[in-house]
Amino acid sequence: MSTDTKTATVVRKSSANWMFGLTLIGLLLAMCIVLSLTTKSFLTEANIMNLMRQGSMIAILAVGETFVIITTGIDLSVGAVVGFCTVIAAWLLTHDFSITTTIIVTLAVGVAIGMFHGFGIVQMGLPPFIITLATLTSLRGIGLLVTNGATINIVNDTFTEFSRNDFVGLPNLFWMVILVGIPAYIFLHHSRYGRYIFAVGSNMEAARLSGVNVKLTVYLAYTLSSTCAAFVGLLLAARIGVGNAMQADGWELQAIASSVIGGTSLFGAIGSVHGPLIGAFILATINNGANLLNVNSFWQRIITGLLIILIVYFDQLRRRRG
Repeated sequence: MSTDTKTATVVRKSSANWMFGLTLIGLLLAMCIVLSLTTKSFLTEANIMNLMRQGSMIAILAVGETFVIITTGIDLSVGAVVGFCTVIAAWLLTHDFSITTTIIVTLAVGVAIGMFHGFGIVQMGLPPFIITLATLTSLRGIGLLVTNGATINIVNDTFTEFSRNDFVGLPNLFWMVILVGIPAYIFLHHSRYGRYIFAVGSNMEAARLSGVNVKLTVYLAYTLSSTCAAFVGLLLAARIGVGNAMQADGWELQAIASSVIGGTSLFGAIGSVHGPLIGAFILATINNGANLLNVNSFWQRIITGLLIILIVYFDQLRRRRG
């Protein structure tokens, strides 16, 4: 393939990516308009701020999950990592560790979990589904052992107030999405290792023959996913003021759904950073609107599941036509 052809292909993919992103934004705006017309409280400042806080943590999880899905993997442990990291953060703070030390140690735990996943997949040959499912179960159990099944209350006001405050009219939690999203976008779309992630998802053997360090790329993808989950654990601990191993139950499905809604293919090699971010807020808006309309919370899970089925189905059709 000539250089001009490669350049044209990249330009077409980039253009299609952004067009899909604009479509998602249009869908989100349409949902907001409908909800503002059908409910009295949707456009209130309190609800919009709450919606932004709700969507922010899932958005960060979805970014980390996207790195893994692009490699044709899956990380089912992110919700458990969030809950476990709330316990780590709470335990450290109640034992008089500084906030800085708490953040560093908690993020280091996330890195270690991601490295463990990489080791299980690369060195032991375990399927991503199995190793991350095992971690999900184990981390819940370890967290319950550490807390003896109880909840650790966080009494550090400086730590907890951060999540409840805002900056220039936007919640601090939303600024954390931007803090994660910008470097994640640069990494995935404008760096060599980002291209490697796409290459591994497209054809692992071809990537290896082209000189890509496939093992390192897999390690990197799962480490980024778990680190994002650990960061969300810190944010959740700050927001609710407790450490509880059972927190964030089911968030892994919301993260996967947000990524898929945002255009990431479960078959690998297709995805972006901005798509899952928008997808997370679409999902948050659906849940928020359902609450305002007094729709049973169980229906929210059903709607999320149906969305995943439909999007994966259309993704299959797109791949067959391609």
